[in-house]
Amino acid sequence: MPRVKRGTKRHAKRLKLLKRAKGYRLTKSKLYRSAKESVERALRFSYRDRRARKRDFRSLWIIRIGAASRKHGLPYNRLIHGLKLAGVELDRKILADIAVRDQTGFASLADRAKQALAA
Repeated sequence: MPRVKRGTKRHAKRLKLLKRAKGYRLTKSKLYRSAKESVERALRFSYRDRRARKRDFRSLWIIRIGAASRKHGLPYNRLIHGLKLAGVELDRKILADIAVRDQTGFASLADRAKQALAA
């Protein structure tokens, strides 16, 4: 088999990785091996936390909707069930935004949920 030296390819690969490690402290941004470990670790965290962020935001929205719905005499689960029965198809992100920014609009949604639960 012919001998492969990998001169420019190897150098380019290392430079690319060191570019990703820019801003890391001490040897993690200078030396290839420690930079490689740090970049791989950071990529694992970023993959995991993109999913965790979705969970965190959903729980925040649920907390906000629950707090606003209790002001109108409905617990969170009854509000969501009532809105489903009333045919209101708003997701939790929009409901939380309405609860924070437009309290009269949220009050009307809560009334619709109460009417749907009563019927």
